[in-house]
Amino acid sequence: MHQGECLCGKVKFQITQKITDIIMCHCSECRRVQGTAFATNGNVESKNFKFLSGENNLTEFRENDNKSRFFCQSCGSPIMAQLKNNPDYTRIRLGLITNEIEEAIEKHIFVDSKANWDVICDDIPQHKEW
Repeated sequence: MHQGECLCGKVKFQITQKITDIIMCHCSECRRVQGTAFATNGNVESKNFKFLSGENNLTEFRENDNKSRFFCQSCGSPIMAQLKNNPDYTRIRLGLITNEIEEAIEKHIFVDSKANWDVICDDIPQHKEW
């Protein structure tokens, strides 16, 4: 089980499964959303993701007809993303998890479009695109 919360602590959640499909995405979209060199995200089944508090403190950004991103209204922390065509899964921002994560990062993606100042310094598999 995992617990997570935003920077200000108003949005808190619980995950009752292992996090899957953990990736570090270097695409320009993820860099802008996170404000960093890459985003580290993982999937959970939506039925195993539960808000403990602050669900009413989320702001939804509809990126397109299929994808929505959710942020804390108070501190701006990116919380999760959901796809309309895949509602059974929620994509979680791993930086919000407050307990130890034992699951392994599977890969770097979109490394061909990573920031020119970003240097990948690990042996995790790298992919030019998804």
